[in-house]
Amino acid sequence: MSTTQRLWRWRSNPLRRHEDVVEAWIVLVVWVLAVLGGALAGLVTARAAEHEYAEQRAHRHAVRAVLVSDAPRDLTTDGSPDGRVQGSVRWTAPDGTSRTGHTLVDGGLKAGGRVTVWQDDRGRLVLSQPTGRAQGHVEAALFGAAAVLAVAVPVFGAGAVARVQLDRRRMTHWDQDWDRVGPQWGPKPG
Repeated sequence: MSTTQRLWRWRSNPLRRHEDVVEAWIVLVVWVLAVLGGALAGLVTARAAEHEYAEQRAHRHAVRAVLVSDAPRDLTTDGSPDGRVQGSVRWTAPDGTSRTGHTLVDGGLKAGGRVTVWQDDRGRLVLSQPTGRAQGHVEAALFGAAAVLAVAVPVFGAGAVARVQLDRRRMTHWDQDWDRVGPQWGPKPG
C-alpha cells in the first residue's frame, strides 16, 4: 500500500466526507496517546518499581533469630502457601536491643532453633527478604508492560467506540443519500 493510499483521508477529494476527516484525526490522536502515553506510563512505572526494589535491598537485612516457642506442625491454621507457620522469635536489633516478634517459620521447629529473619533499619521484622536485583529487573519490566497496556487498551477502546459512532453516522447519511438518489435509477412508471 503506497503512502498516497494510506493518507487518502487527508487529501482533498470530492468523495471525502466530514466523518472521514474526523476519523483520520481520531486515528492520529489515538496512536499518539497510546504510544507516547503508554511509553511514559511504562517508563515511570518500571523506574518506580526499580527504585522500590533498590530501597528494599538497601534497608532490609538478614539476621539470625532464636525460636521462642515450638512452631506448630498443623499447616491449616495460620499457614502460608509455602508451608511456613507463625512462630515467635527473638533477635537482636541494629541498636543492640533484644526484640521479640512473630514471623513465618518452617512448621515443626522446636523452641531454641535458629532461623533467619529479615528486619528493616529500625529492627522491625519484615515478612520477606528483599527482591533480588535480577528478579527486580524482570518484575519492573513486567510492571512497566502492564502500565503500557493499562494506558493503551482504554485509548484504543475509546478510539474504536468513536469510529463505530462515525460509521453509524456515515451509514445514516448514505441511507439518506440513497433514498434521495435511488428512485432515479429504478424502473420508470408507465
